[in-house]
Amino acid sequence: MATTPSSIDQKPTSSTGGVWIRKHLGEGFLHLVLILGAATMIIPFLWLVSTSLKDYSQVFNLPPNWIPDPVMWSNYPDSFNALPFARAYWNSFYIAAIVVTSQLLTCSMAGYAFARINFPFRETIFILFLATLMIPHQITIIPTYLIMRDLGWLDTHLALIVPPALFSAFGVFLMRQFIKSLPEELEESAILDGANRWRIYWQIIVPLIKAPLAALAIFSFLAQWNNFFNPNIFLSTPEKFTIPVLLNQFRGLYVTDWTLLMAAATIAVIPLLVIYLIGQRYIIEGVALTGLKR
Repeated sequence: MATTPSSIDQKPTSSTGGVWIRKHLGEGFLHLVLILGAATMIIPFLWLVSTSLKDYSQVFNLPPNWIPDPVMWSNYPDSFNALPFARAYWNSFYIAAIVVTSQLLTCSMAGYAFARINFPFRETIFILFLATLMIPHQITIIPTYLIMRDLGWLDTHLALIVPPALFSAFGVFLMRQFIKSLPEELEESAILDGANRWRIYWQIIVPLIKAPLAALAIFSFLAQWNNFFNPNIFLSTPEKFTIPVLLNQFRGLYVTDWTLLMAAATIAVIPLLVIYLIGQRYIIEGVALTGLKR
């Protein structure tokens, strides 16, 4: 039986059309799910900002007023002056800055050692080092507290700076994974030219790992800025409080001024939003880099 050109063309066209429809329906459904997820995530933040601009009498209205009337801009200076907020802002910033800077140095050096330097039991030590990620922080807080007490660091910022500055298993893992993906020929050429390990690390490795270093810096800053558990355990003087601990002070024994609390929380979250908007590409890249190479 002879096959006409029209019958040959119809089946591929129908099949192609079905594939096109299924593909776009799948993409449309995926985008719908992502939009709903994004809306679910942003609604609490919008409620935070809305409440921070309300009068106290409007906070628990049902149905809730999303647009404050009147707008109470005075909540922001009132919340800033109600407690030593400026001091807490500075405490959080300089603690996070020191920890981030220290982690970039220590994690990149340790990552380079685990990736490139052959020493006895290297892989075993790295596995044990990485296994500390599975230990809940609550388990180690008591021995850490006893060590800080014996060192005389209770109610000082050293208790918040030194431990995370010297130890970050996630940071070492991130650096090691990326450094192992770099070609070893670069180091071999440098060794032939007479470069030592320190020069190879500083002049060859560090310039090549700027992306994971930026990702680690963002992760570390976010973790330190939002850290509530450790400061709440180690600090007792209000002038030494960080932002999360100071926010907790807005809760009264019988009454909580939710408008001032939400205004203070909005002020506290601004640096995080700025850092995320600037470095979101590095955050995504940092997550992807953790699985580059065994």
